[in-house]
Amino acid sequence: MIYDDGFNWLTKMCLSTMQDAAFEMIRFGREAGCQVFVCSSDASDHRLRYLEHCADAIILGEGEITLGEVIEAIASDPEANLEKIPGLALLNGDEIVLSPPRKTLREPDTLPRPAWDLVELAPYEEMWRTHHGYWSLNLVSSRGCPYSCTWCAKPIYGDQYFLHSPERVVEDLAWLKKHHDFEHVWFCDDIFGLRAEWLEDFADGLEQQRLDIRFMIQARVDLLARPEIVNPLARAGLDTVWMGVESGAQKIMDAMAKGITVEQVREATGLLKSAGVRVAFFLQFGYLGEDQQDIQKTVDLVLDLSPDEIGISVSYPLPGPPFYDTVQAQLGAKTNWTDSGDLALMYQGTFSPEYYRRLHRYVHRRFQTARGLESLRVLLKAPWRLDRSLIRTAAATAYHGPAALVEGLRLKRLERA
Repeated sequence: MIYDDGFNWLTKMCLSTMQDAAFEMIRFGREAGCQVFVCSSDASDHRLRYLEHCADAIILGEGEITLGEVIEAIASDPEANLEKIPGLALLNGDEIVLSPPRKTLREPDTLPRPAWDLVELAPYEEMWRTHHGYWSLNLVSSRGCPYSCTWCAKPIYGDQYFLHSPERVVEDLAWLKKHHDFEHVWFCDDIFGLRAEWLEDFADGLEQQRLDIRFMIQARVDLLARPEIVNPLARAGLDTVWMGVESGAQKIMDAMAKGITVEQVREATGLLKSAGVRVAFFLQFGYLGEDQQDIQKTVDLVLDLSPDEIGISVSYPLPGPPFYDTVQAQLGAKTNWTDSGDLALMYQGTFSPEYYRRLHRYVHRRFQTARGLESLRVLLKAPWRLDRSLIRTAAATAYHGPAALVEGLRLKRLERA
């Protein structure tokens, strides 16, 4: 069973690589005499491709109940007709056959706790501690996203959103902490903490269990501009939050149907920093209608607000949302970045593909230069602080500063090309 239950930043940035890995796993499974079922966003979008690579079926929508019924059917009859089981796509000759749709599970708490005892966690712990000095685990507290950004594909849950109870999430954390001595959690929810009352109960539960765990989340800007959201998050142990800022130009935010404002980005960043939470921005360049002024507004916003981290991508068309429908005619045979080049637009943008690759480098250089100068100011004010991280960041300015100037000149030439 190949299962990808999250459509987070990593999977969006590595679709073609993940797909090739999935095909390899399908091959390994078939060579071992196994029946292979795949449940993922990419498999939902490209059913025929996975079935032609010898997957027995694609599980559409949520996978747990469907997979359970598939296993029961095969256990009683290895040649069972699976077309009657809801939530499957199968290959019959050259045609894809869809079984009846599977209803969404509205109460995630009815699912049993993940079988962590079946996972060999020691290698993961060793890798984390060796490279980061602590151990982080991945969990989810919710499913789906009720918002409708024009570029966001949601083939598993659609616009639905369902939460585990805060009590269930705290229980899972307490069980994991008892059996595995981890220090950090990466909540992979598309949106963590949509409701203020849920967050208050979550923070209360952690305090009652005396669980001291730092965690990282993804959340919406407009939610994080509200103290009633940020305060319980900070009380619960929030370490870092990644926000989908995407652009510093209100015009582009509105075109994406983000439902947020630039001012809310400023408010959220201020609230989070005041609460001692690290702030990270997702940025997206190349959206339809974006011009040089819009790009500059994004760069200016980053330099002005000084987030702790940034992640940069270009707009990437995935089947389903309105953005894909708008640019589909330009894609031709291109289906992923192996067809167009890493960080290259797959459709006609305002600038050339090379421009956006250079822009990625330029923004990172400017960002690192600004962070280095800030670290240098801190060290000059308090020279007795021998903080290695500050010293490294400040010293790196000697590299990033000149590199930013060079990349800026290259961008200017590409703008005129």
